Amino acid sequence: MFESLGEKLQNAFKRLTGRGKLSEADVTEAMREVRMALLEADVNFKVVKEFIGKVKERAIGQEVMETLNPGQMVIKIVHEELTAIMGGENAGLNMADRPPTIIMLCGLQGSGKTTHAAKLALKLKKDGKKPLLVAADVYRPAAIKQLEVMGQRVDVPVFSMGDKVDPVEICRGGFDYAAEHHRDVIILDTAGRLHIDEELMGELQRIKEALKPHETMLVVDAMTGQDAVTVAEHFNEKLGVDGVMLTKLDGDTRGGAALSVRHVTGKPIKFVGLGEKVETLEAFHPERMASRIIGMGDVLTLIEKAQEQIDHKKAEEMARKMMKAEFDYEDFLEQMRAMRRMGPLQDILKMIPGLGAQLKDVNIDEKEMAHLEAMILSMTPKERRHPDIINVRRRERIAKGSGRPIAEVHRLVKQFEQMRKMMKQMGGMEKLMKKGKGGMPKLPPGGGFRGPFGRR
Repeated sequence: MFESLGEKLQNAFKRLTGRGKLSEADVTEAMREVRMALLEADVNFKVVKEFIGKVKERAIGQEVMETLNPGQMVIKIVHEELTAIMGGENAGLNMADRPPTIIMLCGLQGSGKTTHAAKLALKLKKDGKKPLLVAADVYRPAAIKQLEVMGQRVDVPVFSMGDKVDPVEICRGGFDYAAEHHRDVIILDTAGRLHIDEELMGELQRIKEALKPHETMLVVDAMTGQDAVTVAEHFNEKLGVDGVMLTKLDGDTRGGAALSVRHVTGKPIKFVGLGEKVETLEAFHPERMASRIIGMGDVLTLIEKAQEQIDHKKAEEMARKMMKAEFDYEDFLEQMRAMRRMGPLQDILKMIPGLGAQLKDVNIDEKEMAHLEAMILSMTPKERRHPDIINVRRRERIAKGSGRPIAEVHRLVKQFEQMRKMMKQMGGMEKLMKKGKGGMPKLPPGGGFRGPFGRR
């Protein structure tokens, strides 16, 4: 996501941060590179022109030229202006004062409406809502079946009346069903077309008029770049949308749609789809996205992902076990699985400030995580809970059971032991600090656990 754009912007900034003072010529040259990077990322040319004008005006003003570190000040300005063109702050859903809230999803065929209807339902469910999915696409073959399958995956009911009923009547039926079964959010999965036409818009207008949705959400494919912006303009003009959901943003190395939609249409991006799994829908935060683009990481989203996947009581118990060196392979397995649920490891680590650029040439092999899990699962429950009993014969059996070389099992055991020693010393240091005594324990040679990183 934004890989190509981010790399080019960071290269432009390197020249600025390496100078003690900046001249107007330095800023002009850097802005020329930024302009080219944005245009190559398929950002709308009007957006680029306005953005560059604002940054340049601020960058050659007193607030930059008179600071001790002008290069960093320019980066700060770029960050602020990127945030501004993407909307400034997160725009939440328009919720009804009295339930049910009606959310109407619309967009072209192939944009990911049906899949993202289910993703949105899951997200609302995690927030304590009781959503209902309504299958109002009666034209696309198997659209109703697809929504029913997705509904089962997220454990959310789906209302349908088949493909021979008028979509407006289906939506009305869904509303009655929601009232009867106490569902407080209704998500309407409407039909799309391969292109915008009068028939499509007429149907969507009839649904909107009949149901009066609190939120009309346009779903667009981020990978279509400027086409996504054009589609957003047309839908907003004909239908009037409240917000945009950008899908497939994880596959968009350029970022043109994300950086243009808000500025061109005046409508906020509310959610972004970042993968195929049903959990990969995030609220769109312009400031955090700007930080990711210019290589500053995204700690807040990382914390939110961790909070979603980690049970607080389990985390406290695990911290206690770590401090007492009671941490075992079952704890390690649980920790590893929680990390995997957060998403691809490469993406997670890039959210840590400063790591994005360092990881550019590092191959993080997700298979190694699976290999570690296979080795741990090949241990008996007793071995997982009592790591000290794993002798050479047991290691040979674990290697055969997991299909991994014995050398990998040796490495896993050795590094796990080093990690436990380090935890024990950290626990001892904590006790010393509580008693008010000094002293810093020595760390074991080689440091902590190596983890599933490939080589440069």
